[in-house]
Amino acid sequence: MYSYVARQPILDLKKNTIGYELLFRDGPKNTFPAIEAEEATSRLLSDHFLSSQCNATNDKLGFVNFPQQSLINLVPTLFNSNNLVVEILEDCIPNQELLNAIKILSKSGYKLALDDFEPSPEWTPFLPYIDIIKFDIRTIPILKAKLFIRHCEKYNISFLAEKVESYEEFEEAKAAGFIYFQGYFFSKPEMLQQRAMQPNQLSIMKLYQEISAPSVDFQAVEKYLIQDVSLSYKLLRFVNSSSIIDQPISSFKQALVYLGETKLRQFVSLVAIAHATEHKPQSLYTLSVHRAKLCELIVTKTNINLEPSQAFLVGLFSLLEPLLDQPLNSLIQYLPISTEIKLALTERKGALGKLILAIESYEKANWTMVSKCCAILKITEEEFSTCYNESAEWVDEMAN
Repeated sequence: MYSYVARQPILDLKKNTIGYELLFRDGPKNTFPAIEAEEATSRLLSDHFLSSQCNATNDKLGFVNFPQQSLINLVPTLFNSNNLVVEILEDCIPNQELLNAIKILSKSGYKLALDDFEPSPEWTPFLPYIDIIKFDIRTIPILKAKLFIRHCEKYNISFLAEKVESYEEFEEAKAAGFIYFQGYFFSKPEMLQQRAMQPNQLSIMKLYQEISAPSVDFQAVEKYLIQDVSLSYKLLRFVNSSSIIDQPISSFKQALVYLGETKLRQFVSLVAIAHATEHKPQSLYTLSVHRAKLCELIVTKTNINLEPSQAFLVGLFSLLEPLLDQPLNSLIQYLPISTEIKLALTERKGALGKLILAIESYEKANWTMVSKCCAILKITEEEFSTCYNESAEWVDEMAN
C-alpha cells in the first residue's frame, strides 16, 4: 500500500523555493481524488506528517489546505507550527466560529494563508491574523489584486500569485507587490510516493471508543496502541513533532502523559478519519508485535538489567524498514527515543541490540548466533525458548 502527494514549489522574488503546496492524491495519477476535502486533508497529514520521514517539503514550509471543520476543530495544532502554513480554503464561510479558531491558531504561532482569495467585506475581520493571501491570477486580474494589496498596507500580509504561467506574468506580479509565486512557469506539481502505514481498524475503533468517554482511560489507550505498530510509530512521531517533550520518550505511557486528553483525542480522531477505509498486510505487523512482547517477557522474566517498556519498543520498531520500504536510519531520526534504542535498532549494539539479534537469529534457526547472544545477555536458551512460546500464545490470544 502506498500513499501519494503532489507538491508544487512556492518561490520568492529571487526564485528561491521557500516551501511547497502539498495536495493529496489517492493514486499515481496526478489528479484530485474523488473524496471529501476533510478526508483528503486528514490522509495527507497522517501519511506525510505522521508516517515515516516528513520529506515531502525537504524541511521547507508545507502549505496545506484545511477545510472549515478542520480549522474549527483546531486540527492544525496537532502539528509543529514551524514548518506548516495553514491554508484557509476559498469555500470556508467567514463566520464568528471560524474567526475564533483563526485567532487561536494565530496566537499559537501558526502561519495562516487565505487560499484562492476573492476580496469581500466579510473577510475584513480576519485580515489582522493573516500572514499570506494567495490570489489566483487567472481569476483575479493582477491589476485588481494590486489595488487590494495597496489597501492592505496597514496589515502585515505577504501576497502570493498563483498560476503564474509566463515570464511576463511573473514580472507584472512582482511590480504589483507580490513577493511569493507559484505556477507552471516555475514547475508543475510533482508526484511523490511512499509506503503508507495503515493502522489496524479494530485498534482504531477501540481507541475511538476510549477517547469518546468523558474521561480517558490512559491504561486502556496504551493497551490498544501497543497492539499496532503503525499507531505506535505515528504517536511517537506526533509527540516529537509537537515540540512538547524535553527528553527522549521511553514508553508509550510516558508519551500519553505528555499529550494529555485533548491532544490524544485529536490524534486518534485524525488517524481514524485518514484510514477509515484502508487495509494493510498483517504478517509483518503481527511479527512486530510478537517481537515486542518477546523482548518485554525476556526482560521481565530474566535478570537482564533493562526496562521492559524500552525492550517492548525496540521489538515493535525492529521491522519498520520492511514495513515502510525506507532506510531505518532515516525513519528513526524523527522519533523521540534514546540513543541506546536507536543504536540497538540500527547497529544491534548494547543489550537491547543483542536481544533483537537473538530474536532474528531464532526466527532464522541460526542456533549458533542464538546461543552467543544468550551468553552475552546472561540468560539460558531454555529461558529464551519459554518466553518465545509465551509471546506467541499472547499474540494468538490478541488476534482472537
